[in-house]
Amino acid sequence: MFQTFDVTARPEQGPDRLAALRAELEKDGYDGFLIPRADAHQGEYVAPRDERLSWLTGFTGSAGFCAALRDSAGVFIDGRYRTQVKRQVADVYTPVPWPEVTLGDWLVEQLPEGGTLAYDPWLHAAREIRELTTRLKGSGITLVETDNLVDRIWDNQPAPPMQPATAHPEDIAGESAAAKAARLAEGLRKGGQSAAVITLPDSIMWLLNIRGADIPRNPVAHGFAILHSDGCVDLFMEAQKLGGLDLGAHVTCHAPDRFSDAVAGLNGQVAVDERSLPQALANLLEGRMAMTGDPCALPKARKNAAEIAGSAAAHLRDGAAVVETLAWLDAQPPGSITEIDVVKTLEGFRAADPSLRDISFETISGTGPNGAVMHYRVTEETNTTLQDGHLLVLDSGGQYLDGTTDITRTIAIGTPGRDEAEAFTRVLQGMIAISRLRWPEGRSGRELEAIGRLPLWMAGQDFNHGLGHGVGAYLSVHEGPQGLSRLNTVPLEPGMILSNEPGYYREGAFGIRIENLLVVEDAAPLDTSDADRKMHAWRTLTFAPIDHRLVVPEMLSTGERDWLNSYHADVYRNIAPRLSATAAKWLETACAPL
Repeated sequence: MFQTFDVTARPEQGPDRLAALRAELEKDGYDGFLIPRADAHQGEYVAPRDERLSWLTGFTGSAGFCAALRDSAGVFIDGRYRTQVKRQVADVYTPVPWPEVTLGDWLVEQLPEGGTLAYDPWLHAAREIRELTTRLKGSGITLVETDNLVDRIWDNQPAPPMQPATAHPEDIAGESAAAKAARLAEGLRKGGQSAAVITLPDSIMWLLNIRGADIPRNPVAHGFAILHSDGCVDLFMEAQKLGGLDLGAHVTCHAPDRFSDAVAGLNGQVAVDERSLPQALANLLEGRMAMTGDPCALPKARKNAAEIAGSAAAHLRDGAAVVETLAWLDAQPPGSITEIDVVKTLEGFRAADPSLRDISFETISGTGPNGAVMHYRVTEETNTTLQDGHLLVLDSGGQYLDGTTDITRTIAIGTPGRDEAEAFTRVLQGMIAISRLRWPEGRSGRELEAIGRLPLWMAGQDFNHGLGHGVGAYLSVHEGPQGLSRLNTVPLEPGMILSNEPGYYREGAFGIRIENLLVVEDAAPLDTSDADRKMHAWRTLTFAPIDHRLVVPEMLSTGERDWLNSYHADVYRNIAPRLSATAAKWLETACAPL
């Protein structure tokens, strides 16, 4: 499964491609053009056809955008990609730290005399354009909608994806598609909305109990949907994707080119999520939008019993593949294998499971300085040999029919240094703190995530990514609206699955990340009469050992040591029976009490 999609610019191509784009600006009389990493569906993941940002600039991160002006071009990246962007973009582009520097502020500085900034209205969400318009008021800068200027200059642009969709079994989904539509339609009626416009691919997949393959590593099919208040659904998707699928009597299928007219023809108030509604559709619904959000988002995030059981089962099989890989890795002498060797071995063990449909994202296998690149993607050019004293960050996951996995382990190659071990132990302490946590009902990730950072903060250290993200049920490995980050205000509810992944990254030296997936549950009652709040807690889904060689035992409290030993006992009990004899023997040692 190891592969890459060559839609990125090599550094030497950057100047020519930017020059070609600027020629289009000159021809149309624009002063700039916005290039997001987005498609018309406004999800996080895009197909190769829509990788305009990477094709133009070379930057391959999962979030960011470029503002290309006649005299300057900024690539806006968040803290996860500060190191990566330096490696990937040519010097005709300037990395801009975002959101510390906002697009509006940067434009006002770069276009002090005003100007015209063009954008493709299908590739920018309504809220984004509304906020940018507000910031630019009085600046003399005008926003103008246009066709996509990058598409004009991109020779051999990949074709739109046309992979077939498949039915997702109801016993794994835990609810019929008709029941989901009826349940959500009742919410529309209560809110006074006649319909909801849905563009996010994973929402449509969840609503209709189907899966697709239009985006690498994500089981989604591109399309649009309108959910009506009577429970009927209009689906706008290419007929060749649907084949002979029976979507139920409540679903009517249409060609995608009829979607805009259907949206324009809706009556009454229409439920939308302005964070994922393209501005092109907001133009059609002006004055009729109810900003209630995507009606599928929270129901999809609150996994039902069948989905949780499926995810738990998938994690056991996935854990066995990870442990087989770790046992193999530990038997290889330092200097004898490369990052790609690890990727291929792990993906090979996963592929032995017949329920595996794909990996859930490009496997991150970064050793030494590469491990400090948070979303590092190994290539033949960057492939590095694992050396004595280095750390290996191995972040990977699988898309199984019954669940989606995401696990990170940091492994010592040979003998680790003291600095690395102390930083690893702090990361582990943060991960344990979250795992042990109980919290009052109604709290959000914003209120909890600092607990996982505290051990690092006390040492003057931190990391530039969220503590955790939501995860789908055989859907996107990054799923909203739940999350563990300072920006997320969505209350955590039973059934939500999230990652717990603190880290530490020293540029040019090493990286550390430890990640398990957890599911929110009602906390068990305490043996006390003083408790007066309903509480939530976590149940761990991920089972694989944490490298003892990187733990400084005297840094752990008794409670932390007990948690780690108990977790390793659970790992051995759940995973050992699924392993080869060699890996089971290795696991016994790896899970020995500290």
